[in-house]
Amino acid sequence: MAKKLEPGLAGSHEAIVTEAMLASNVGSGTVSVFSTAMLVALLEGTAVALVQDALEEGQTTVGTAISVSHTAATPLGMKVRFFAELTAISPNGKGLTFRVRAEDEAGPIGEGTHERVVVNREKFETRALAKGQQGA
Repeated sequence: MAKKLEPGLAGSHEAIVTEAMLASNVGSGTVSVFSTAMLVALLEGTAVALVQDALEEGQTTVGTAISVSHTAATPLGMKVRFFAELTAISPNGKGLTFRVRAEDEAGPIGEGTHERVVVNREKFETRALAKGQQGA
C-alpha cells in the first residue's frame, strides 16, 4: 500500500471540456456546456483514484451516494480541476466519505459530498452477475 487510508487524504485531477462532455451530447440537457452528469462522474472518479492505492489487493470502492451542486457553467475547451478529500471513515473501515469540489479557469463550479464503500471486487462483480441471471 502506497498510501494510508485516513481522513485528510486529498487529491485532484484535471480535464479539458470536450464535445463528449457537453450536456447537449450526454443527454442531460440541451445546452452546449459542461454537463452536470460529467461533473458528477469526474468528481466520483477523483475520489476513486484518491483511495485506490491505499486499498488491499483485490479491493476497490463503489459509490453509494453523492450530493453535488453545479453552480456555474463551463464552456467547451476550458480546463476543469476536480478535488476530493477523504473526510471520514466508518468504524468498520469500509464506508468512506469525501468532500468533493470542482473549479474551472474562472473559479468554483461545484461542490458536495460523496460516499463510497470498500468491497472485494471479485465478490461484488460475482453477486451483480448472479443478480442479472435471476431475471434471465
